[in-house]
Amino acid sequence: MQDGKSNPFAAIQTNTTTDDRTTNANSSSSENVENSNKNNEQSTNEKKEEKNKENIKRCDWATRHPAEQVYHDKQWGIPVYDDRELFKMLILEGMQAGLSWVTVLNKMEAFCEAFDDFRPEIVVNYDDRKEAELMQNEGIIRNRLKIKSVSVNAKAYFKVCEDFGSFSNYLWAFVNHQPIVNSWKEIGEVPAKTELSDKISKDLKKRGFKFIGSTITYAFMQSVGMVNDHLLGCEFRRVEKN
Repeated sequence: MQDGKSNPFAAIQTNTTTDDRTTNANSSSSENVENSNKNNEQSTNEKKEEKNKENIKRCDWATRHPAEQVYHDKQWGIPVYDDRELFKMLILEGMQAGLSWVTVLNKMEAFCEAFDDFRPEIVVNYDDRKEAELMQNEGIIRNRLKIKSVSVNAKAYFKVCEDFGSFSNYLWAFVNHQPIVNSWKEIGEVPAKTELSDKISKDLKKRGFKFIGSTITYAFMQSVGMVNDHLLGCEFRRVEKN
């Protein structure tokens, strides 16, 4: 029963409730500001990262397509000594004959799947039935002669391995097992072929390889690092020191 006297704790309880609400509101506001600052910082960092990517200096040929940029940055010109990888790149360079390299890059996954990742011990056994199957594959370059050359080149590959101990030994002997490092300033200075690529191409043909003209041979030499043709101003110019 109320005795008419005021509750001495009522004001305190009311003030406490109000203070709690104010504290919660301020806390929530602070969290929102903090989250907003984090988002703004993240957005700023992302923009800086994108800007840095745009400012990266590459060889002129690798500035048009994302696939070319990735290939240029992570693979092109890095010395390769693995037999299977060398064989694979030789075949892929032959596939681009008459076409652009970006066409091959865009079809790379389909190529590797269709051709058993270009493992020579498998593709050497490709027969007419398998080649006919590949001709129906829309994901690859459907050129009958190029498809046929894969098994032909695999046979030549194994003969070279037998004669020289490995495919790598055979190829790298042409450059004394050391990359040729050029010092080009502009893309126009980079040759499409050289006397050395003429020599290697001629020898490969003599050993039974197909789709391996001098221009394709030089492109292959560039790709597997036998020749370092990154321009002097390119940030991905890697020079191995003896």
